[in-house]
This record gives sequence, C-alpha cells and structure tokens, in this order.
Amino acid sequence: MTQSHPLSRLLSYRDRYRRQVWLASLCSVLNKVFDLAPPALIGLALDVVVQQQDSLIARWGIPSIRGQFIALAILTFVIWGLESVFEYFYKTLWRNLAQSLQHHLRLDAYGHLQGLDLAYFENRSSGSLMAVLNDDINQLERFLDHGANQLLQLATTALIIGAAFFILAPSMAWMAILPMPFVVWGAIAFQKRLAPRYAEVRERVSLLNSRLSNNISGITTIKSFTAETYETERIRQESEAYRQSNRHAIALSAAFIPLIRIIILIGFTAILLYGGLAAVAGELAVSTYSVLVFLTQRLLWPLTSLGETLDEYQRAMASTQRVMNLLETSASISAGTQPLPKGKVRGEIWFEDITFAYEARHPVVQHLTLKVPAGKTVALVGATGSGKSTLVKLLMQFYQAQQGRILLDGQDLRSLDPTDLRQAIGWVSQDVFLFHGTVAENIAYGSFDATLAEIQQAAQMAEADEFIQQLPAGYDTLVGERGQKLSGGQRQRLAIARAILKDPPILILDEATSAVDNETEAAIQRALEKITQNRTTIAIAHRLSTVRNTDRIYVMAQGQLIEWGTHAELLARQGVYAGFWKIQMGE
Repeated sequence: MTQSHPLSRLLSYRDRYRRQVWLASLCSVLNKVFDLAPPALIGLALDVVVQQQDSLIARWGIPSIRGQFIALAILTFVIWGLESVFEYFYKTLWRNLAQSLQHHLRLDAYGHLQGLDLAYFENRSSGSLMAVLNDDINQLERFLDHGANQLLQLATTALIIGAAFFILAPSMAWMAILPMPFVVWGAIAFQKRLAPRYAEVRERVSLLNSRLSNNISGITTIKSFTAETYETERIRQESEAYRQSNRHAIALSAAFIPLIRIIILIGFTAILLYGGLAAVAGELAVSTYSVLVFLTQRLLWPLTSLGETLDEYQRAMASTQRVMNLLETSASISAGTQPLPKGKVRGEIWFEDITFAYEARHPVVQHLTLKVPAGKTVALVGATGSGKSTLVKLLMQFYQAQQGRILLDGQDLRSLDPTDLRQAIGWVSQDVFLFHGTVAENIAYGSFDATLAEIQQAAQMAEADEFIQQLPAGYDTLVGERGQKLSGGQRQRLAIARAILKDPPILILDEATSAVDNETEAAIQRALEKITQNRTTIAIAHRLSTVRNTDRIYVMAQGQLIEWGTHAELLARQGVYAGFWKIQMGE
C-alpha cells in the first residue's frame, strides 16, 4: 500500500491545530491583501494629480484636491496599520503553532518510541533515533515559522493581482499571467527532483549523528586504544558524505531562482513596453499604467523566493516523512490490558514449554519448563549464552516467546498490562544504567515520591550508605552521565538500593555482584539475604558462591535445563554444576 503525502499525514496527525492553522492562514492572506494596496494608492494619487476634480476619489463625494489627498492619506494610514496588525497576528500564530506542534510531536514520537519493543532499538542506533526526535522535528518547525506563510502569500498575490489585471487592462493581462504557468511547472519539476535528494540528506545526517553519539559514549575506549585519529577519519567520511548529499541538493535548488528570473523578466518587460505605448496613445490611463507596472513587479518578483520556500518545504516534508513513519510503527508484541495490582501479586512463576529465538537467529531457549514458587529464591547458572538473561527479558515482556507461555500466579503474562507487570518486578541488571543526576535521584528512580529517609534506608540495606556519605555532596552528589563518576561496585549498589526502594513482590538479580570486590560482595550478600525474605527472587550468577544458599539452582546449557536442585544436591550429583564449582574453587 502506498503512503499518503507527508503533508496530508501531518495535517491529519492532530485535529486540535486545525482552527489555529485556519486562523493563521487567514491572517497571512489579509496581511498580503493590505500589502498589495500601496500600488493602488499610488494609482489613486496619480489619478488625483491628472484628473483632479474628475478623479475616482472625487466621484466618492470629495471634490476638492486638498480633501482628496487628505482622504488618501487617511486611507494609507488605515491600510498600512491593518497590514502591520495582521503581520503581527500571522507571525505570532504561525510561530506559536510551530512551537506547539513541535512540542507535542516530539512528546508523541518519544512516547510512542518508548512503547516499541526492544527488538526495534536493537536494529537502530541511538543517533538515528535522536536525528528523528530532534533534527527532523526542528526542520518542520523552521518551515512552519516561515515557509507556510510564504506559500500562502504567494498564492494570494497571484489571485489578487491576476484579478486586478483582468479588471484594469484585460487586453494586457495575459502578458503578466503568461510567465506564471512556466514558474509553477518549473517549481513542480524542481520539487520532484529535490524530494529524493533531501531524503538522502536526512538519511546522511542520521548516520552522522549516530556515529557522533556512539563515539561520545565510547570516548574511554577510543582513548584507551589511542584510536582518536581513526575515529576522526570515520567522522570525516560521514560528514563528507553528508556534505556531498547537501551539495547535490543545493546545486539543483540554487538553479531555480536564475531560471525563474529570466521568465519574470519577459513578463515585466512586456507590460512595461506595451503598457507604456498604450498609455502614450491614450488607450490606457496613466494612473492605470503605473498600477500595472507596480503590480507586475509585485506579482512576479516574489516568485523568485519560491525556490527558497520550496527548498524549506522539501526539507520539511523529508523530515515529516521520517517522523510519521516512526509514529506509525507498530509494536510487534501485543500488550495485554488486564490489571495486576502490585499488592496482590504472590509471585509464583511458571515457564511452560518456552521456545524463543531472536530475530533471524537460532533458538536461545528450547522447550524449557521451569517453576519458581512464590516467595522462594531460585538461581539460574550456566555458561555465557545459555539463555539465562533471555528468560528474564521474557518475564519482563520485553520479548514474547514463539512457543509456550509464562504464567504469573496462574495468569498468562500476555493478558496482563505490561506496566502493571513491570511495576511488580524489581530488576538489577549486570549493566547498571544511572541517569545524569544526584545519587538520591538515581536511587529514587521509579519511586519518585520517596522521601529522603526512605532513600537512605534503602541505601543502608544495599550497603551503599557508607560510601555515599563520603562523596563530596553526599546524596546530592552528581553521578555524571551513565554514572561515570562512580566505580562499578558503587553503581551496582545504587542499582540494588533502587530495587529495594521499589519494594517489588518479585526481584531479579542479573549478575548483581559481578562488578564488586569480595568484601563488597559479602556485604551485598548480607543485604540480599534480608531483602529476599518472603519475596520471589530470581538470581542469575556466574559466581556460584553468591547463590549457594538459594532454595533451588537451575543449570542451563544451550537454552535448556540440564540440572536442578539445591547446592548440596548438585554437588553430590557430580554433574555440570559440580564441575563449575570445582573450577571456581580452584580444584
């Protein structure tokens, strides 16, 4: 199915702006109507000078020359005043519309983006998504600030002056009108050729943003491998590609104005010559001739700006296409609607015959059945890539299994509201993400109404309060982007404190002690023993010493369960788990 034009997609995006669009458009049109009046005022003034008591104004009931000029002066003040008033209104309305639309479009796009599956983000870079949310939406704002008004006023100019020519001098109207079809045809032809070039420009800037974002995030790695020159060259290549795609678009758009000027020159010269001869021969009033000359200039000369306006328009439409494509991207996971009150969750989890594969890959979990009793602590162990973290992502409904189902307290996860489900789960990932903000803000993330006393209590349980008190500003210390001012162990303990403060009925510890030393690990283990009481807990670990006291240990290999039991039972079995234990104990 072919997509509709980006402009129609944008106009149908939000009905709330239609009234403001119409009002802004009306003010633009009225401003141009009064802006086109001065040539008529000049014609009336010449008419008074030449015709005197027989002038047009005299026929309105003002016979004296002085009175006619006073009336003309008053009319001039009124027209110029109204032009200024409507200029103020159209600029205010269009700019406020641009700001409002930009604001809501960015919020809607970001909100929609947050609702998409993790698989969507895995196939796209953060830089390309940032280009859509920032650059593309800003490009649309720039067009609404200027371009929309210019297009409307060009159309108004053509209609009013075209009508004036047919009224004042029908025999010469065609001379002024003749260039216009060529101008319009040229504009459409340029537009068709510019569209793909600007689409390429937007794609190139997306790739450049992606590279820049990736390099800034990985600046430590770049420096440690002394790869500054290499990365500078890669940025140069991306920037050069962006520059070249812009150059191709500029080469075409810049040719528009010179060509249009030649066409305009022909129309203006024709009116100047034939109109002057007609005025000398007495076939055309001098006042009418002066009005026609001025109107011809007012009609044709603004068309030279059509190229710049179309340039803005095409850039805006290329950006709009990308934003609308994002908004119309649907999630591949069907979200349930059944509410799940956090206080009523017991925490019994049942993985029933689960098979799952990431896109275009071999299954990472195959026909797995596993039960986690309510209020108990179980551990998932196994080699890297055995499917442990994937099970957690399935439980969080970041992905959905291709086969089988997951039950929580007997309810299929696919029927539950994913927001309610995730509010019932506390997840401490091995890749801790801290936001740029204070220590307190990061601990309270997700529990935004927590008091400082509650934050401190959670930090104490996570064995984090001591090091926080030693920071320059304590709980008000800024952690830096991604928590770069803290050590790995400190970040890990803040993440645990964050989960403790959330107080979820289900707790997931995905390598929660992977980045800490032995002393800190012992401290965290003491804290975990307290917080896992009467709470369903799933612990993923490579360091088996951290899970030896769990109620049950499941051993995974290649997406399947191969052993399960308590630590003592698995050691007695002398199987895979016992082999892992011996290696870690140095035996």
